[in-house]
Amino acid sequence: MSLLIKLSNSSHSQRRGAPSEGQWRQRENEQQQSEGKAQVGEVYKEKQKPRQHEEGTVPKGTCQTMCPAQELRNREAQNRLHHFEMLAGTEKDRRPKADPSRAVKEYSRPAAGKDATKPSDLRPPPVLLKTVNYLIDDIAAAPSLFVFDRLRAVKQDMIIQRVSGLDCVVILERTLRFLIYASFRLCGEPLRLYDPRINDTHLQEYLSWLLDCYATETGPHPNQEEFQSLSLLYNLGSPHATQHIMQLPLRLRSTPSIKLALSINQAYLERNPVRLLRSAQKLNFLQTCALHRHLATCHRDLLLLYSHGYSSRNCRFPLDRLAELLFLDTSLTAQLCRAYGVEVNQDNQVVFSKTAFKDPEQGKLRCMLYHSRTKQAIQII
Repeated sequence: MSLLIKLSNSSHSQRRGAPSEGQWRQRENEQQQSEGKAQVGEVYKEKQKPRQHEEGTVPKGTCQTMCPAQELRNREAQNRLHHFEMLAGTEKDRRPKADPSRAVKEYSRPAAGKDATKPSDLRPPPVLLKTVNYLIDDIAAAPSLFVFDRLRAVKQDMIIQRVSGLDCVVILERTLRFLIYASFRLCGEPLRLYDPRINDTHLQEYLSWLLDCYATETGPHPNQEEFQSLSLLYNLGSPHATQHIMQLPLRLRSTPSIKLALSINQAYLERNPVRLLRSAQKLNFLQTCALHRHLATCHRDLLLLYSHGYSSRNCRFPLDRLAELLFLDTSLTAQLCRAYGVEVNQDNQVVFSKTAFKDPEQGKLRCMLYHSRTKQAIQII
């Protein structure tokens, strides 16, 4: 598949003049702030907190269904069932019946006086993994708020029980694949359906948790290469992510996926969008989804550089050649050029001008218009 013919909703830098080091990295500050918020999230704090209780006092779940029986009865009585949880044939009833095989525990905020550690309300790791598999395999063909909420409840049960070991790793890996895909698939959707900041916060927390598991728990971890590279691609240009990769054992840093991610990260740091996009052609689909949020800035910066480098009254640049550099088809390349004020004449030639380049109005350039909708996405999760 060709590289994402897509642009992210990431904020664009406001450079109007010649590109400079400070202007090129304006967006990096926002990304690092996002990482900072994730690190002080609930998972990070839980991992840093000293274990004040003996292992025997940590609550262990006994609920063998995806939704505790008491919660299911309460939500059925209060008419708070999601349509995914309703018994077939009762959806149109005044008070639909619950289907115990499809109902999933919903996320609830900790409240004063509420016992969140009751074993009958907590699902043990095998049931949590079953729940995650059900949400992703059976429900998440089109990611929805239902899936995000129920995955958050899974994380809550894991934290309360201090789930660790291989069970924890498997659940985190499966969830991260979904969240990375969702960051691509749902970008540009209305906030009432998808909030990229909330998704990013949870994704960063899961990444921090998973990488900590890799570092502190005995393996084997057959998917570590995959997720170490995904972490760097998602946090491209981050000093923290780069330092983490460089501290990995040499045998792991030398694996193909991590070497490729390091190469792309180096191109980003060296302000070389052409090499970055060329290297990105070697990524698989999920890796491209992780890189996706950086591509809008990469495309913009390439057009800005060429607007200065080829700014001449008599200079014409072939549209098909520019399309190859951007890894877009010619029609989308022409559309992108015009969005940034770059002229494309009737002979399919690009007329670059440093004075004509401009950023599009906010909301005018929609990321999802540049996506290749493919069923391959469903198969890789």
